[in-house]
Amino acid sequence: MKPSDQRRFDAQYKKLLTALKLNDFSKTTINIYARAVRRLAENTGCPPDRVTKEQCREHFSALIDSHSWSTVIADRAGLAFFFKNVINKHWDWGKIVKPKRVQSLPDVISYDQVARLLTATREQRYQSYFMCTYSMGLRLTESLGLEVGDIDAEQMRVHVRLGKGRKDRYVILPQQALIILRRYWATHRHPRFIFPAGKNAAERFRAVKTMSESGVQRTIRLIARDAKISTKVTTHTLRHCYATHLLERGLSLRHIQQQLGHESIKTTLVYTKLTEPAEQLAITVINEMIDQLPSKLDARD
Repeated sequence: MKPSDQRRFDAQYKKLLTALKLNDFSKTTINIYARAVRRLAENTGCPPDRVTKEQCREHFSALIDSHSWSTVIADRAGLAFFFKNVINKHWDWGKIVKPKRVQSLPDVISYDQVARLLTATREQRYQSYFMCTYSMGLRLTESLGLEVGDIDAEQMRVHVRLGKGRKDRYVILPQQALIILRRYWATHRHPRFIFPAGKNAAERFRAVKTMSESGVQRTIRLIARDAKISTKVTTHTLRHCYATHLLERGLSLRHIQQQLGHESIKTTLVYTKLTEPAEQLAITVINEMIDQLPSKLDARD
């Protein structure tokens, strides 16, 4: 990109970041949308406001060959926001790229494999973090962002602040999770964070931010490999496992929806496709219910 084009792009990119913040997008969405604009500029070699529709089609054609459909969908949303709100171009994006609907199922591991993962975790901070994430079905940033004041030991619940959609919710705090969180917090006693950054207790006590997202994700992949778990495991896998394992034990979808913070029950329904035991449980419950009816009924015309 020529120096003049680079300056033009830098000015537009700065406006994009401002617009995203003013629209109250989450940090994750801001990163995704900003990356989409950077990728378009890198692939076309010119500022986005000078990109033609044909160049955009070629860009997405190459993106489809090298990335997943979920990335294509995210990039289209990011570019649509940029073109409309930053450079005032109202394109029909359906005529540029029309991604197919992605209906992939999340990866899950068994309850025994979760136990193996926790046992294989040697560092207390990561073991505590993985236990916290799994035992309450939290998202990566939700568990990392937990603060001392969010833990309600009297009512055995946790206040999850600014979850997806910037919504708060309460989740049940298992007794074992409370014990583990207390034990870990006692090693650093940070006045605010449960999972502060830092390599030792002194650094964690003085930390001004939490553990890094990338560090947690990298660690769980390595530990899963050491535990001989072939399934791809991320911190979000623990959330999926939490929901699936609760469903296997007979907890209603409505309660699982509340714990996970899903706005729609349709999102929670995906877990019914991940568990054979849940199907068997349904068969058992139905049969037990019908078996309690009178076995001999008088048929009358």
